[in-house]
Amino acid sequence: MKAFVFPGQGAQFVGMGKDLYDNVPMAKELFEKANEILGFRITDIMFSGTDEQLKQTNVTQPAIFLHSVILAKALGEQFKPEMVAGHSLGEFSALVAAGALSFEDGLTLVAKRAAAMQKACEMNPSTMAAVLALPDEKVEEICASIEGVVVPANYNCPGQLVISGSNEAIDAACEKMLAAGAKRALKLKVGGAFHSPLMEPARIELEAAIQAAPFTKPICPVYQNVDAKPHTCPDEIRTNLIAQLTAPVRWTQIVQNMIADGATEFVELGPGNVLQGLIKKVNKEAVAESKQSL
Repeated sequence: MKAFVFPGQGAQFVGMGKDLYDNVPMAKELFEKANEILGFRITDIMFSGTDEQLKQTNVTQPAIFLHSVILAKALGEQFKPEMVAGHSLGEFSALVAAGALSFEDGLTLVAKRAAAMQKACEMNPSTMAAVLALPDEKVEEICASIEGVVVPANYNCPGQLVISGSNEAIDAACEKMLAAGAKRALKLKVGGAFHSPLMEPARIELEAAIQAAPFTKPICPVYQNVDAKPHTCPDEIRTNLIAQLTAPVRWTQIVQNMIADGATEFVELGPGNVLQGLIKKVNKEAVAESKQSL
């Protein structure tokens, strides 16, 4: 069975999607439609902006979504998923690619999500850190022992868990992780504590928009971040998407469940190849490739 997966924030690079824009008329049309919906020429930043411009959350998230979704649409008959999943923001790409949400509604939600997250970051200065070579249970135990907000945020693969929280709590947790034998506990260059309780203002802001968006049954199961399980019911999808902002991304479990359910081949669509690497770390036998253009 073929599974298509979609990357999240951090995979962006200047020049992403440009060959699609230049060589596929339908792709150019969708990129231009996106410029109209967003109210600024995101294509200018994607194709020839600076890393700094592309790193702004309100640009990064729609940019990655656009590259992933437009590539899926440009693949035409080659895009026949039997299951899909996305990492954090990538879940929106997966839902649109699988037909649970229209391109326009998906992009509008992603833009609102980015703006709400940016606002939440400014309200609560906070950050994230990658913890390497420590069992998940140990990371969870240390987070629970720290005063203040610090929680597991991304279960990326065995031996790589990202934690999220207030600056002080992250510093204290990193110290304890290293003392407990972590190979590294490295603070990330991110705008705030994604997938933690500190994103609650963003979750509240986004909830009404997600509730109002017209979701339909996708063409295949979508494995969602919140519970790592396959979903096709629009109401369940909507509920999980609302919870996603403050809950951890269970990527390790998603890959394990997809393989258990019959996935034999993974194709990552969009910028970078982060997910391809993580999939192979979850299961050495997994067949995974990444596609950034046709």
